[in-house]
Amino acid sequence: MLTPERLRHDALDIWHAGVNAVRSERLIGQVVKHVADTLTVCGHSYSLAQIRQIAVVGAGKGGAGMAAAIEEALGPDLVDGKVLGWVNVPADCVRPLRRIHLHAARPAGVNEPTEAGVVGAERILEIVSQLNSDDLCLVLISGGGSALLPAPAQGVSLADKQAVTKFLMKSGATIGELNCVRKPLSRIKGGGLARAIRAGATQTLIISDVVGDPLDVIASGPTVADTSTPAQALAVLQKFGGKPPIVPQVVFDVLTRAASTGGTPSALSPTLGNHIIGNNAVAVAAAAARATQLGYQVRSRGSENQGEANQVGVELAELCLTLRARSSSDTKPICIVSGGEPVVRLTPGNPPGKGGRNQQLALAALNRLYGEKVEGLAILSGGTDGEDGPTDAAGAIVDADLMARVLAAKLSPHDFLERNDAYHFFEPLGGLIKTGPTHTNVMDLRVALVE
Repeated sequence: MLTPERLRHDALDIWHAGVNAVRSERLIGQVVKHVADTLTVCGHSYSLAQIRQIAVVGAGKGGAGMAAAIEEALGPDLVDGKVLGWVNVPADCVRPLRRIHLHAARPAGVNEPTEAGVVGAERILEIVSQLNSDDLCLVLISGGGSALLPAPAQGVSLADKQAVTKFLMKSGATIGELNCVRKPLSRIKGGGLARAIRAGATQTLIISDVVGDPLDVIASGPTVADTSTPAQALAVLQKFGGKPPIVPQVVFDVLTRAASTGGTPSALSPTLGNHIIGNNAVAVAAAAARATQLGYQVRSRGSENQGEANQVGVELAELCLTLRARSSSDTKPICIVSGGEPVVRLTPGNPPGKGGRNQQLALAALNRLYGEKVEGLAILSGGTDGEDGPTDAAGAIVDADLMARVLAAKLSPHDFLERNDAYHFFEPLGGLIKTGPTHTNVMDLRVALVE
């Protein structure tokens, strides 16, 4: 019989193994090599003698680790002699590097565009527009890049973009729907950055935080041709009932004008390459491998799991109960591993509480298990970036010990669930997972253990 302490330890161990496999430093080190006078980036080789300078720009929650790993891979002499760069990151990811400036483009835990982000985006556009055919540009993109790289289109203010972003996020829009609206309202998204780059060659290194790894959706595709249309953006707003004044009138004006003109952006350079260097599948595979090492029978549900957080949590709890009732001939404990990104729909009429989709999912699972025997079960859901919603937690974990504390405190998980206040439910019970920034972002990773 595995104790609750052992199950919790193992669940965290397995989850961390998944996160460690997609840490940005590790991923960059696998695809960027500097040997003698040759630099190789994702299989593309460049003679350093023929390169005037290397510009490194980008944005994302993994940006600091990616930039640091680029400098390490290139080495101090090459960095000091040829490299300049600017990468927009969350404030708690800023640290000094040799030549690549890490810019605090938003506060920690606030996944919204800011004035500081606009300043950083303008600086990036300035850097890449001054390059020439003798230069190489490396673009570092990771999850969270959309909010960290705001460059409002003409006629659109930052406040306008903030308003429409908040509206869509509170409405439960998927990342694809959110980015479909954001791209035509930006000068940098939807291939805008690529069109501004004047380098002879550009390679974009991408850590994916989107189901299926669609290049045009990750960070709103700053170096990828936009496959969505302004008309589709208008349809997204209509789907969620967006209208003035909650969504500013200027947003509708800009999208309607763009839809009516039907203009297509200029083609992107043939010397541009976009490369996925890490994704959720890598994290899920690493977590599964670690679970096997620990003696668990692994059941992987893959990386493309979506849906509504409450429902996903309930389904995971019910699966655990079903597996616990399995034949006694199954001697090995079971580990269920899954990845993806559910959405949270705020309860209408209630002032929003504090939490994120992983905490909400874990609380929904606990609510389903309330009144059941929880011995032999542990359910963990965490964001691989270490940042779940506007909180300092990556997610939460549910087990028998935590349920005992819930019952002793006479807490109603349903009440907290209804007001989307999972953080304040788990915090005093010791159920939150806090890692700080992990310098990567490949959506969420869930681990459920059943003895």
